[in-house]
Amino acid sequence: MVESQVIASIGNSNSVTYTNLIETAIHSQSNIIFIMKGDLLTTGDQINKLKKHGKKVFIHLDFIGGLANNKDGIRYVAKNWKPEGIITTKNQFIPMAKEEGLITIQRSFLIDSTAFDRTVMIPHALKPDAIEILPGIIPRAIYELTERIELPIIAGGLIKEKQEILDALSAGALATSVGNPSLWNLGI
Repeated sequence: MVESQVIASIGNSNSVTYTNLIETAIHSQSNIIFIMKGDLLTTGDQINKLKKHGKKVFIHLDFIGGLANNKDGIRYVAKNWKPEGIITTKNQFIPMAKEEGLITIQRSFLIDSTAFDRTVMIPHALKPDAIEILPGIIPRAIYELTERIELPIIAGGLIKEKQEILDALSAGALATSVGNPSLWNLGI
């Protein structure tokens, strides 16, 4: 599924409107798009627009305003919006989303060694399809996780330069999720 190792992560941007970010993502080399915020009124249309242009769309369930944080909310997303999958920090969403046929990405913040150890246990406990670790600018931790986890690792957060993307990929990440549109067309 991953054709470009740079995933366009559409979230908050001080310099560009959200609509412009959607358009920029459509015309980018990124084939996978992470929608990092939204609401019940606009997210479905954004997903459809991106999919119409051949993009694989994942939504961050935790940041969709008005969406119920339960099985019914996930079922609604799967049946009506039909993204490729979801991203979440909430453990209980992973099995619910898998049950609905969605690809699941568990997001994990590596803030200390305890968080690192919990991340190592995620594949055994929750069985997501991939793990996104933040911040994505920590190659040593990426390498250690790829040695201990047999799931794809996506590095995200605080990535601002091409070299940081290359460092994460060299450390073993399958891809990087990047919020800066100027990095979406690197051809990586």
